[in-house]
Amino acid sequence: MDLKARINSAVREAVALGQKPPAPAKLAAALEYATTPGGARIRPTILLSVTMACGDDKPKVANAAAAALELLHCASLVHDDLPSFDDADMRRGKPSVHHAFSEPLAVLAGDSLIMLAFEVLAHAAGEDAERSASLVLTLARQSGMPGGICAGQGWESEDKIDMRAYHRAKTGALFVAATQMGAIAAGQEPEPWAELGDRIGEAFQVADDLRDAVFDEETLGKPAGQDDRHGRPSAVSELGIEGATARYHDILSGAIASIPSCPGEAMLAKMVNMQARALTPTPTTSEA
Repeated sequence: MDLKARINSAVREAVALGQKPPAPAKLAAALEYATTPGGARIRPTILLSVTMACGDDKPKVANAAAAALELLHCASLVHDDLPSFDDADMRRGKPSVHHAFSEPLAVLAGDSLIMLAFEVLAHAAGEDAERSASLVLTLARQSGMPGGICAGQGWESEDKIDMRAYHRAKTGALFVAATQMGAIAAGQEPEPWAELGDRIGEAFQVADDLRDAVFDEETLGKPAGQDDRHGRPSAVSELGIEGATARYHDILSGAIASIPSCPGEAMLAKMVNMQARALTPTPTTSEA
């Protein structure tokens, strides 16, 4: 089974946990709608790539980690699109969840996906309790306060923004979760993997800023020009398009150099390069 099929299977199994009778039908449908189609599944792909580079000795634990991370990411997209945040009509080329199901159901769908993420990790305790607990802690830290994606959204309400902390929390946090959770799932220490996740996350943020500035809604599969419209800080507003592009490539070089020594080090370097090509702003790039 290739990585994408492995991830999609794990996500489907996780979503099914929240759809068992007597689940309310509309909310159950919203869970599937919010997680499919899955885009590039970049974060769980990075997670499983790290796990495989470190041995992948307990694939059920790794699958649970990948599914949980993707569910958390999808939940964040559902909430990001709400009228109180980005007020986005489209996501991944189709109506955003609050347009397709209603705003109350979108809030509940996002909340439910977050809960499902941690439920999936709790079930993994049957395979390895220590790894399960460490995965729960890591995902909680990278999704909440003070430095997770909740903090990232919180920075947008501040009068003065710490750009480094803002980008690290809003985008980088779940990439740090990806590399660290991948290591944990294979029984390795997570800390040496934080720098790789941080650098990939920073690259993704810069690439996203560039796409938002230069592409239209049809190409992105979501509203374009959001940063400028909402007055958000971005690499493009700070450095210009040429400067942001140069910064993007510098970050990627640092990411490859930061890969910890492991049996699959060469494979991981190849994966980072592949993801870089997927992230590079071109007319074929789509939201992950």
